[in-house]
Amino acid sequence: MVDDEPSVPHTARIWNYLLGGTDNFAVDRAVAEQVLVGQPALAENARLSRAFLTRVVRYLAGEAGIRQFLDIGAGLPTADNTHEVAQSVAPDSRIVYVDNDPLVLTHGGALLTSHPDGATAYVDASLYDMAYVLREAARTLDFDQPVAVLFMGVLGHVEDDAVAKNLVRAALDAVPSGSYLAICDGTDITPEVVEAARIWNESAALPYHLRSPARLAQFFEGLELVDPGLVPVTRWHPETGLHEIDQYGAVGRKP
Repeated sequence: MVDDEPSVPHTARIWNYLLGGTDNFAVDRAVAEQVLVGQPALAENARLSRAFLTRVVRYLAGEAGIRQFLDIGAGLPTADNTHEVAQSVAPDSRIVYVDNDPLVLTHGGALLTSHPDGATAYVDASLYDMAYVLREAARTLDFDQPVAVLFMGVLGHVEDDAVAKNLVRAALDAVPSGSYLAICDGTDITPEVVEAARIWNESAALPYHLRSPARLAQFFEGLELVDPGLVPVTRWHPETGLHEIDQYGAVGRKP
């Protein structure tokens, strides 16, 4: 578990700052500003990645008809959290958030509001303990019915590709046909982003490991990708004309 001392830079708080939040300390802002020197667009990219989550959940709850969501690596609450988006489309949606970050747990109450027709729950667990995650999630979700499994910006914290793929596969093995996988993570396609990740990893408590789009695509093996496939997140069902960024994302359906 990560120590939540204000003298130690904290990944969740740094990301919260980049998203325009207030749950951060001076040490977090200092690291973020240092990273922004090398990648000035990082704050905007963080918001664009968050907007991808919103579009994905809206699509899944609407067009895809999904009513259950397992959000692994939820992070600090911000605007348009998964349950808020899903239940704005389908009030009976059920959402389980998973995180083992003590700071996220402290603020977890903001993730536990729910429309009375639906439900939300929080599981305090590491994504490495997927058996426990699934067992606890089953208290809220019905794994005999389709589930959307979300890994938004979290698999980059798992350095080994084989380990990350096994975690994704374990989650998908627990859900039935008609379920979905959604992933968003940073890629190593530009030197600026690689340098920003290096600076981040020198200071942040949890290192973040960039992958190529080809490596990210391996997580979707055996799934039916929703158009337009694995692309920069601003190109996935865009609502406005936006430039491409180094965060890639995709949604796949389990046949």
